[in-house]
Amino acid sequence: MSSKRHILTAVAWPYANGPRHIGHVSGFGVPSDVFSRFQRMSGNHVLMVSGTDEHGTPIQVLADQEGVTPRELADRYNQVIAEDLVGLGLSYDLFTRTTTGNHYAVVQQLFTALHDNGYVFTHTTKGAVSPSTGRTLPDRYIEGTCPICGYDGARGDQCDNCGNQLDPIDLIGPRSRINGETPEFIDTEHFMLDLPAFADVLGRWLEGKDGAWRPNVLKFSMNLLEDLQPRAVTRDLNWGVPIPLEGWDENPNKRLYVWFDAVIGYLSASIEWAKRTGDPEAWRLWWQGDDAESFYFMGKDNIVFHSVIWPAILLGASGRGDRGGEPGPLGELDVPSEVVSSEFLTMEGQKFSSSRRVVIYVRDFLQRYSADALRYYIMAAGPETQDTDFTWSEFVRRNNDELVAAWGNLVNRSISMAAKNIGHVPEAGELTEEDEKVLAASRAAFDAVGARLERSQFKAALQEAMRTVAEANKYISDQTPWALKKTDPERMASVLHVALQLVKDANTLLTPFLPESANKVHAMLGGEGQWSGMPRLETGHDTIGGSEEAVDYTVITGDYAADVARWSSEPITPGTPLERPKPLFAKLDQSVVDEELARLRGEID
Repeated sequence: MSSKRHILTAVAWPYANGPRHIGHVSGFGVPSDVFSRFQRMSGNHVLMVSGTDEHGTPIQVLADQEGVTPRELADRYNQVIAEDLVGLGLSYDLFTRTTTGNHYAVVQQLFTALHDNGYVFTHTTKGAVSPSTGRTLPDRYIEGTCPICGYDGARGDQCDNCGNQLDPIDLIGPRSRINGETPEFIDTEHFMLDLPAFADVLGRWLEGKDGAWRPNVLKFSMNLLEDLQPRAVTRDLNWGVPIPLEGWDENPNKRLYVWFDAVIGYLSASIEWAKRTGDPEAWRLWWQGDDAESFYFMGKDNIVFHSVIWPAILLGASGRGDRGGEPGPLGELDVPSEVVSSEFLTMEGQKFSSSRRVVIYVRDFLQRYSADALRYYIMAAGPETQDTDFTWSEFVRRNNDELVAAWGNLVNRSISMAAKNIGHVPEAGELTEEDEKVLAASRAAFDAVGARLERSQFKAALQEAMRTVAEANKYISDQTPWALKKTDPERMASVLHVALQLVKDANTLLTPFLPESANKVHAMLGGEGQWSGMPRLETGHDTIGGSEEAVDYTVITGDYAADVARWSSEPITPGTPLERPKPLFAKLDQSVVDEELARLRGEID
């Protein structure tokens, strides 16, 4: 395995119609950041990109309800979401938005390439409109009974019960999810993406992923190929990317479909990042290089867009579908190396729902608890391969038993004893068989944990890392250094040296999961330099939403190249001064559970 790969971490784009809750970030946010931090520590060149998804009818509907423009709504939630993701420590190289002029240009380039290669065509179809407003209803805002399996609650784009792709007009008893009225269906001309023209090449590509992808993702994706149908890439609305063809570009009521432009955001964000570095062509190393690999992170409801539709767009724009063709102006573009999908997180046995108050937003969570405590819970007990339930009692238990009593205790007792009794990192002295054994196990953990992280097996990786913490705590308890100060001070120094080495190793192993506390432990051990970089808010400058003049907008970025953290066991330095540490994590009591459950029931704000 090369130590200098170019790793694209492509993170699902949160929709800018409100703040994100912890269920959202358990799918796209924290897993992608753990992966990216590990890859950077392993010496690879990482480009982690995403942004807010800001087009589509849902934003228009909400903007109308609030009496603001779609852009004003998008501006607001771009800022809110960016602030929350920074608070969670997600180390984006660039988190931007889909309303920038740069994004519009890249989307239009790919659409034009698809059109030139014959992979999009016009088709008159039946479009759903609201009888009361005359406005187009998006497919997912229409529900009814599935004509295939009879499920009452199927959406106009897909039935979540049987997984089949649908059109709104196929539904039995269709109704608007906005106001319950029956939609009208009228003739409208749209561009369609010819997905059947990619069935063979997609099938061969997916077959090559057997054993490399999570089984649920691969099986779902292969099933989709059995009945691929052309899919509309344009919509009847006035908020979105204009269609870049003569006769269409000036039509104020025809725009590219939000799902089409959003997935292209991975590419446009990479290009925007490159421009910000001063090397506009730098993005190509992650999209066209021989050592380039791309990993896409999302919740399971987005698999179809990343394992079938986005690859089809890339293949078509590169001239690699059944009809052939020529690469567009950006050249041939790589399809995903892996699609990493998480399942769903529920809360106290219920689906997340803002309207029913079954929700906790990231911002509210971080006002009361630490970011690392949430990150730890998501990685230890989150929906990696199956739906899981967030409970406040389990959050408190894991915080107290695993973060406070296990990891926090190891850090505190080791550094405290060394600081109090010696004042610095002691020399090792003569090591015993027990010393050598526990140090060897600690060094071996890097390969074991790293192999799991390389495969996005986060839960197993974290379990292995915490096993080394347990072994380190047992070593200290068995060696009783506190009892050796008077009887054998040299042996006490050796034990504390080993203990501090174990703390340093465990801190490295836990850095991708707990970056904020890892930086604190690095400083407690007398480390210098930036251990693991944290994201920050900066300003971008471009046109927004088709505006004539460029304006400032919020982005997330960071200087992670300065990190000194490396994925290896680095010897601790004797003589490094030590001070008494402060607790890493705060213990939580039963009142936390009682208060949060009361808040969930609506008894308190």
